[in-house]
Amino acid sequence: MIKILLIEDDKKLSASIVEYLKDFAVTPIFDGDEGAFEALDVTYDAIILDWMLPNKSGIEILEKVRKQKIVTPILMLTAKDGIEDKMQGFDFGADDYLTKPFYLEELFMRLKILLKRSGRMLDEYSLMYKDLVINLRKQTVTFQEKMVDIHGKELKLLIYLVQNQGAILSKEQVFDRIWGFESETILTVVEVYMSKLRKKLKAVGIDKELQTIRNVGYLLRAC
Repeated sequence: MIKILLIEDDKKLSASIVEYLKDFAVTPIFDGDEGAFEALDVTYDAIILDWMLPNKSGIEILEKVRKQKIVTPILMLTAKDGIEDKMQGFDFGADDYLTKPFYLEELFMRLKILLKRSGRMLDEYSLMYKDLVINLRKQTVTFQEKMVDIHGKELKLLIYLVQNQGAILSKEQVFDRIWGFESETILTVVEVYMSKLRKKLKAVGIDKELQTIRNVGYLLRAC
């Protein structure tokens, strides 16, 4: 499922957004410091970020995130509607900008566009990587319209890699996303499943796109 980080201190607005985006896994945060920590520590598919926040502003969070080379799409929310403010947001690395008040339908459409543009979502139910198509609803993978035997944790791993293609993912990030912090499974399980997935990708000729960066993590080349 698509993971969204929502950093918005207006709890009523936050609750409305969470409810409207119920098909996504939305994590609401109401404080700038906590939001910055979450954005830097956990990998999300997109971030919805308010400009005015207690303890740390949205623009400060945006700057920190981009300085860490995190490429997660970021949609800024703000009551500031001046062109100078918008330009500042874009200069610091925002992908889109939505001025308050706004319709939730517009927020949803802008978010979908960012997810599609980043390769994290082909449409509501599909992801694509080269000739691989992942049907999120049916939990199936096809290559040039032929079924590929990728299921369970291997499929979750593939989805995560495709959604973050072009970005290096540490072993810890992968473990957290696929197995979770509370799992009793040991960290080396990541290597086991990466090896299994690479063999499946080799069968369709795209295993070379999945790289192991020694002592750093894993990278699926952006297509």
